[in-house]
Amino acid sequence: MKITGIVVASVLVLGLVGFAAFPWGSLKGVIERQLTARFGRRVTIGGIERVDAFGFNPTIRIMNVRIPQADWAGKGDFVQLRLAEATFSGLALLKGAFGPRDVKARGLHLVMVRDRNGRTNWERPGKPKGGSSSTDLEGLTIRDSVIEYRDDKEDRFVKARFASDPVHGIRANGSGTIRGAAVRIGVAGPSIDKFHGKPWPFTASIDGEKLSVTAKGLMDNPLDTDAMTLDVTARATDLKLIDAVIEAGLFRTQPVSFSAHVRHDSPKWTITQLKGVVGRSDFTGHVTVDKQAGRSKVDGDIVSRQFDFGDLASDEGKAEGAALERRIGPRLVPNTRIDIGKIDTTDARMGFRIGRIISAKGSSPILSAKGTLAIDHQLLTLGDLVARLPHGNVTGKVTVDQRGDRKVPIVDIDLRLRGSSVQDLAGGGGDFSGNVSAHVRLKGPGETIRAAVGRSNGTIGFVARDGQLPQGIAAALGFDAARALLAKDGERAGLRCVVLKLDVTGGRGRVDPMIVDTTASQLRGPAAWCSRGDVGYSTDGHAETACAAAVAGVGVHDGDDRAADRDDPARGEVGGKYLQGDRAGDFGEAGPGRGGCGLFGAGGAGVAVTSNPPL
Repeated sequence: MKITGIVVASVLVLGLVGFAAFPWGSLKGVIERQLTARFGRRVTIGGIERVDAFGFNPTIRIMNVRIPQADWAGKGDFVQLRLAEATFSGLALLKGAFGPRDVKARGLHLVMVRDRNGRTNWERPGKPKGGSSSTDLEGLTIRDSVIEYRDDKEDRFVKARFASDPVHGIRANGSGTIRGAAVRIGVAGPSIDKFHGKPWPFTASIDGEKLSVTAKGLMDNPLDTDAMTLDVTARATDLKLIDAVIEAGLFRTQPVSFSAHVRHDSPKWTITQLKGVVGRSDFTGHVTVDKQAGRSKVDGDIVSRQFDFGDLASDEGKAEGAALERRIGPRLVPNTRIDIGKIDTTDARMGFRIGRIISAKGSSPILSAKGTLAIDHQLLTLGDLVARLPHGNVTGKVTVDQRGDRKVPIVDIDLRLRGSSVQDLAGGGGDFSGNVSAHVRLKGPGETIRAAVGRSNGTIGFVARDGQLPQGIAAALGFDAARALLAKDGERAGLRCVVLKLDVTGGRGRVDPMIVDTTASQLRGPAAWCSRGDVGYSTDGHAETACAAAVAGVGVHDGDDRAADRDDPARGEVGGKYLQGDRAGDFGEAGPGRGGCGLFGAGGAGVAVTSNPPL
């Protein structure tokens, strides 16, 4: 038994001695084969040798390493390394962990490439992205080394010289372009020899005429970007330039600048003290970004004291919009793109509150707004919306649904207007007055809001009441030519109500009913059409012909003749229950016999409302 113990102990001792004196250079072929499998292309190593003679923390020297470039990434090599030495724990290697403690390298040339589809030349083919940036390095010395980075997905190119030594610390300096904008880059930090196991301060900068980003931070350990705190400032001629750096899926804007305090505890980023300006608009807030089951989870709140939605377009975008408007005329519905097909791995909730809405084109009819913008697996919801007008507000929600790999999103609009006035909607002033309520309920496909509305199904309801209008116009509405011609300037008539319900199918809307009731006249009837996607403010010759043909069917009543019947539901007059209390503006039951005044008779002859201008 004693002899067996001695034999076992002797074997263990001999094994440890053999391991301590192991000739690591003999593994050259094994390492080449493993690296070849790792990168999917043949890796060659000029030589590997052990520098020290004996010990459990060996130092090996590796020479003339070459890793070819991926076929799709261009010519040349991915990695060229003239000489490197690394000290590591042999015992840790036995457990499957390779963590070099001290690294010296010379003549490193690294060319990193990402294509338009996001494929990179440093990832393992067929394997998921991942890995940690934490390190147990106690020393790093790099000389005569260059790093190049070409990113076709974000249109970025940088070439920088990289150096590190115990005296001057870590330094990287270079130049390049980001979306065509020339930039200089710099990274600096003290020697990691002096900060092993301690928080490591660093600075990083991208500086150019069109783009500047500066970060000053503290990593929990040297080169550990998975755990760090930093303060960031940035400015750019366009938010899309900053997005080329942070890759958050942002859009083009007016010039922007901001600052923020950032904490990264992989995989979670926490952004606080966010404060900035885009164009004339300001914003403050906080955001968290987390990775869960392969998806990015974003949550935050943004507050703006004043905001101009025009600042969310670049000068080029504004010029394109102006050119489009000159070509096709003004539009009521914006041509905002809403395709969210590329946002396939992000879920988010962003609350927003805007204290004052401004516009470069003049006073805005919307004074302030608040709500929540959320996206869940390509279902975008603008909810809890409250937009305040000078009188009244707009409430409701809008959804954009592009789930199930749908090529074109489905837009669902459900908005209510309450307590507003004709003057507010017209931008102030004017000859007409009255209280206004409305309800829009539309659903349709489209890559822009305008296209979706132009193909939508649903209803639009509108009520204006308790107002005034010029006496001449009121008389003309009743086809009373004499009263219209003899009306005096400044003479007013009472506007009891305007009631309109528009049934929309495939972007075409049928007006049923349309009611105009004044103290001088009344028009009522069920039929008027809107061309697909259009709401016209004037008619062309064909529409006028249709209007003239319909006159024979128009029911016209002056205010005196119909006063006695105003509350008769069978006659459908305006004073009936339809316009009482909370029912005003709810058009679910509108139709003949429910409203009062009607336009263009029950015979179905209608007015074709043309696109001058359309939506």
